[in-house]
Amino acid sequence: MASKPGILYNWPWTPLGNFKYVVLAPWVIHHTYPYMVKDASGRNLPMFLVFPFLLLRMLHNQIWISFSRYRTAKGTNRIVDKSIEFEQIDRERNWDDNIIFNGIVFYMVATIKSTANMPIWRTDGVIITILLHLGPVEFLYYWLHRALHHHFLYSRYHSHHHASVVTEPITSVIHPFGEHVAYFLLFAIPLATTFFSETASIVSFIGYISYVDFMNNMGHCNFELIPNWLFSIFPPLKYLMYTPSFHSLHHTQFRTNYSLFMPLYDYIYNTMDKSTESLYESSLSRQEDSPDVVHLTHLTTPESIYHLRLGFASLASQPHDFKWYFYFMWPLTLWSVMLTWIHGRTIVVERNVFKNLKLQTWTVPKFTIQYFAQWQRESINSLIEEAISEAENKGVKLLSLGLQNQAEDLNGNGELYIRRHPLLKVKLVDGSSLAVAIVLNSIPKGATEIVLRGNLSKVAYSIALALCQGGTKVGTIREHEYKKLKARLNPEARSNLVQSKHCATKVWIVGDGLTEEDQMKASKGTTFIPFSHYPPKKMRKDCFYHHTPSMLAPKHLENLDSCENWLPRRVMSASRVAGILHVLENWNVNECGNMIFNIEKIWQASIHHGFRPLAVTPKA
Repeated sequence: MASKPGILYNWPWTPLGNFKYVVLAPWVIHHTYPYMVKDASGRNLPMFLVFPFLLLRMLHNQIWISFSRYRTAKGTNRIVDKSIEFEQIDRERNWDDNIIFNGIVFYMVATIKSTANMPIWRTDGVIITILLHLGPVEFLYYWLHRALHHHFLYSRYHSHHHASVVTEPITSVIHPFGEHVAYFLLFAIPLATTFFSETASIVSFIGYISYVDFMNNMGHCNFELIPNWLFSIFPPLKYLMYTPSFHSLHHTQFRTNYSLFMPLYDYIYNTMDKSTESLYESSLSRQEDSPDVVHLTHLTTPESIYHLRLGFASLASQPHDFKWYFYFMWPLTLWSVMLTWIHGRTIVVERNVFKNLKLQTWTVPKFTIQYFAQWQRESINSLIEEAISEAENKGVKLLSLGLQNQAEDLNGNGELYIRRHPLLKVKLVDGSSLAVAIVLNSIPKGATEIVLRGNLSKVAYSIALALCQGGTKVGTIREHEYKKLKARLNPEARSNLVQSKHCATKVWIVGDGLTEEDQMKASKGTTFIPFSHYPPKKMRKDCFYHHTPSMLAPKHLENLDSCENWLPRRVMSASRVAGILHVLENWNVNECGNMIFNIEKIWQASIHHGFRPLAVTPKA
């Protein structure tokens, strides 16, 4: 947000929110329907192609977004090490506004002058477009850009764009409406000239706009991808084509490297940053990051593919939630599910920095439902073992297992890998001790009775033991749960374990397997505290539901711009936090199988390093 927003700062359809596409709908219908129903003589191919081209531009941008986020997560050729935060994601979520605006303008122009006779190709029109871009467009843009850095215009418009110091491809189109209109008029010079001189063609229009999109996206990547041999073969190219590191300096230094795509004018007017070449060389030679801690997770629902940080940035910045438009995306969803059956490697999806630790999140390309398929278990275990081996080869200190990657029936809470690879240097942690600590510290003070319900796990056994030994009565609803717990408790603790079908107590500790029938037995105002990885389905509006075991990350944990599954912003699961704590405290041990680390010790360590329990218990 600019410090002094000027006139035409906001886009006209901003109040419409996600329904902004309705402003484009009448134009699309008006120019698409006749093409479908009229004969060949009455069809207008250029106007029919506008809408598919707008969709293609969105796909083009999304490919750049995903590719850029993947490369910056790995660290190869990264330019700037600073972080991207949720504020930037929220500011840049309207990157499609310029595409909507362009579409409306194209449709409006067509009502003034017919495009029905526009050819697919005209050589003279293509040449004119190239020359006009090399000349007037690049020259005028340079001076317009310098003007926008004058205090008056910068504080009212251009500072909105420069709020993103670390750029992503879509940063290129994040401008106030008035500023974008100025850019559009500039880029329209070649288009309007060829259009009104009747030398335009479908190829020249689509080709020029695609060129602008490509260069904009490429130049705002936070990694260098232009190979040095291009400039060695043709040295003058450095005056005709910029690189991501060239434009990155403009966002970090502000008063240099003003050119659009051709650095020529920065050389002419002596505004070229002196460190341009050295930054280019250092970025090209930068190797892939070697993280200290890796968190290994996996996909959950089929739609979770869109919530990945490599997917849609705005969705990744929100807790997982089904959106109505997912129904229309089922072909892509189905294709992504099919791809997971054949893809054989984990994916680096996120990097973070905590103090001096380098952190990465890797995702196993399998959905939750695949973890429950018996015939998929060997394949999944192989993927996890390959990830562990890769972490070992990279010198990773610790790998934390998240979600079903630590399932007891899959690998015995990770013990399988320790048995198979007894000489592993990388430590494996499932975070069960911190999960227990979080649950115990979430129980309201003064509670003397609780109900324990759900599929029993080592976390559940540890919670029951800690509560019973502390004098809290633990009640179970089902007989088989009571018997299992009783068999695992010592005689002193068993005295506080009871089986009862009366559920007057207001605190329930729940895991997977909690049914609607179980929830209906709870009294009004009951607090449900899950110990499972997955949140219970919220069936009661008159009860309270805690999040799954997790903690709020401290502010100095950097580059946290996506939500972990269904957790709120800047909240991390217990297993992920536990991995960080083990390395910070130099606890050189595995936490796998039936092993539970010191519960009080890891809880105190989490508080000491700035992690905090969630302050608010969310309602259903």
